[in-house]
Amino acid sequence: MSKLSGLVDKKLAKFLLVGVINTLVGTAIMFGLYNLAHCSYWVSSAANYILTSILSFFLNKYFTFESREKSAAEAVRFAVNIAVCYLLAYGIAKPLCLFALAHTAPTVRDNVSLFAGMCLFTGFNYLGQRFFAFRQR
Repeated sequence: MSKLSGLVDKKLAKFLLVGVINTLVGTAIMFGLYNLAHCSYWVSSAANYILTSILSFFLNKYFTFESREKSAAEAVRFAVNIAVCYLLAYGIAKPLCLFALAHTAPTVRDNVSLFAGMCLFTGFNYLGQRFFAFRQR
């Protein structure tokens, strides 16, 4: 239990606050592109994460994890983390929802999958940013 309590702290609260901002913006982008502009699942979800990751980098770097490191390596670690989390989250959500919701309309299945991907991404991303992208030395 003590290892888990180390993850639940002020940094997690700040991360979730930044996440609310990113989620509001990203959800509008992703579902708007998919449902209104009729972009594909992958284009809609990728556009969300590319655009909101820029905002997330600065908010999490300075506000959440209070990193003062001035290196390109930190930005590279952040980008790698986002890419890995994105591929994992949406790569898991898409086939899982395809299987679990096989008898539903494709738009329903894809919307549920997009939402599931968002949830998975949040968990993966927090761990990746805390212990990889903005790790404290």
